[in-house]
Amino acid sequence: MQVSHPKLILFTVCLVALMSTAGVAMPYPILAPIFVNAAADGFNHFLGLPPKLLLGIALAANPLGILIGSTLIGTLSDRLGRKRVLTGTLLLTFIGYLLTAYALWSRNYPLFALARFMTGLTEGNVAVARAIVADLHPQLDRTRSFAILNAVLYLGWLVGPLIGGLTLPLGEAVPFLLAAAAMLLCLSVLLLFLPETGERLHRDVPLGAVLRSQHSFRLLQADPLLARLFWMQLSFAVGVNAFYEFYPLWLVEFAAMGSQGIALVTAAMCVLMTSASALVGKLGQRGDPLALARRQAWWVVGGLLALTLLGSLPWPGVALIALLGLPLAVYNAVLPSWCSERFAHLGQGSVMGLLTTIFCVANVLVALLGSLLTLLDTRLVLLLGAAACALAAIRLGGVMRSLPETA
Repeated sequence: MQVSHPKLILFTVCLVALMSTAGVAMPYPILAPIFVNAAADGFNHFLGLPPKLLLGIALAANPLGILIGSTLIGTLSDRLGRKRVLTGTLLLTFIGYLLTAYALWSRNYPLFALARFMTGLTEGNVAVARAIVADLHPQLDRTRSFAILNAVLYLGWLVGPLIGGLTLPLGEAVPFLLAAAAMLLCLSVLLLFLPETGERLHRDVPLGAVLRSQHSFRLLQADPLLARLFWMQLSFAVGVNAFYEFYPLWLVEFAAMGSQGIALVTAAMCVLMTSASALVGKLGQRGDPLALARRQAWWVVGGLLALTLLGSLPWPGVALIALLGLPLAVYNAVLPSWCSERFAHLGQGSVMGLLTTIFCVANVLVALLGSLLTLLDTRLVLLLGAAACALAAIRLGGVMRSLPETA
């Protein structure tokens, strides 16, 4: 489908993605201090449970919602249209942030966990943003467009944690109120500037039947190669989430950092991720994308293993956390682009939704298992991450050998 002004559409999607991702990323530097460093009360010691376990539940609640939502959001955008679905999800996310802020103000842990879950249900809309970018091909180069979108997403991971870390001293609810305001701004930009993109699929099929037959997990039955990639990407996502979710706790325990320090480290990492994605976008795709992704996975393995050894050397560990953003950014630029091209016939919304779903499955697993491991030693979570990324690199090598044309 040809669209008018594709560069303007890409700019609009990136702007919406920036503000939306900033809201998603904003809690990362503040949850660990809220549960581990704050004075004990009925919120961070709910039912007498250890704060680290409550932290793990809070970390898992949001991606559990994203997991459920992302299995359907991408497919809904294929059926109902990208703009309509994106508008609805942003509105519901706005309501979720307001509930989260109220739960923190009232010190109500069950409501906080529920609000995190409810917000997650609609935060899987990054799949829609990626589907819109895929719709712009061939008018815009797919790999470069994905790299630009990823650079903006990483910029959101820079802005969000900075806002969260710097405003937490004003009150625990303040960052979430700011995130709610950002969602209103997203809605305004979306309604004013984004047209509908892509061909609406399955128009003659009832919506319920589409959701039953075209949700993300059903794609695994449609293509054996996609099923193999699912298990590979799930392994990598477990490793990545072990890093993403628990490096703030590593910084609290081994570098004695609070929310502002965590925010600054996260910002440094995101600057590197944004720069790496922008570079990939400028240079375009060179060579075999799967081979490039596999090399980045091995770099992540080495970084996580090194981080487990740096507990007594916190500042080199801080630098390593930031540097790990480089291989992660390159991996996340090339693999979705390859999947978009290879599996376009299955529907871009559904394929991008599956990638988001994989990430969220891993997110939930790591949050729950990792919170238990941290009761013994936080570094055990990083070792788990290194092992999972190594398994992913090995599996990706097997996928490459089954594709002679990519060798």
